[in-house]
Amino acid sequence: MTYLEGVYWDLDGTIANTELEVHLPAFNNAFKDLDINWNWDTKKYIQLLRINGGKNRIAHYSKLNNNNFSDDFILKIHEKKQFHYLEYIKKNSVNLKTGVFRLIKELHREKIRQFIVTSSSRNQVNLLVENLFNGFNPFEFIISSEDVKLKKPNPLPYLKAIQLSGIKKNNTIVFEDSNPGLISAKAAKLPTIFVPSNIPTVLDENIKLDCILDTLGDENNVANVIKGPKLKKSYIDLSFLNECLITFHNAKN
Repeated sequence: MTYLEGVYWDLDGTIANTELEVHLPAFNNAFKDLDINWNWDTKKYIQLLRINGGKNRIAHYSKLNNNNFSDDFILKIHEKKQFHYLEYIKKNSVNLKTGVFRLIKELHREKIRQFIVTSSSRNQVNLLVENLFNGFNPFEFIISSEDVKLKKPNPLPYLKAIQLSGIKKNNTIVFEDSNPGLISAKAAKLPTIFVPSNIPTVLDENIKLDCILDTLGDENNVANVIKGPKLKKSYIDLSFLNECLITFHNAKN
């Protein structure tokens, strides 16, 4: 029988909207600190999000801008950016997305194992989880940028998570919000649900999804299933996720 045993959560844009709220101002503060004549506006940053990972984004823009910064200087910029990011998180600049805490608590109560798979650094993840969950940590482990050589959209982060958890692919679900994350999860052959962030996203035409939601929902905010099983409540719960697994299984066969 197909039933849910584990959930792999992406972090940025999935558990909380962080890109425009803290990552972008942290980058711009780092550029200012180091007297770099860059200032990424919202439009430019959304374009740069096609490049996954902060250091990769800086390196890409450096070449694009004919700066050709050294690896050491890119690392220095990123370290400054991380400092500012952590300061923003300490000031509680980020909130959990609608329905996330409710669903995570339900899964924890039902003994569904939960994990984070992200391109963010471990320091960023740890502090964000600590601040958002107030000491309650339902996540068994974190796959961060330091844990893999290749980041999303490469499948390696999810393949490592599969190996560490020991859960069969058919008994897991991934929550993702971006094309790189979706490509990574699908390349790892994992059942994946797309829940968009506040960043406008046009899905890659090569990504075939069986479940798309507008939000996880709660009692005051109704979730809409754009593609997937019929929702019997106003929000996403464990029974809906089990229905999703059946849909994934049937589609594969």
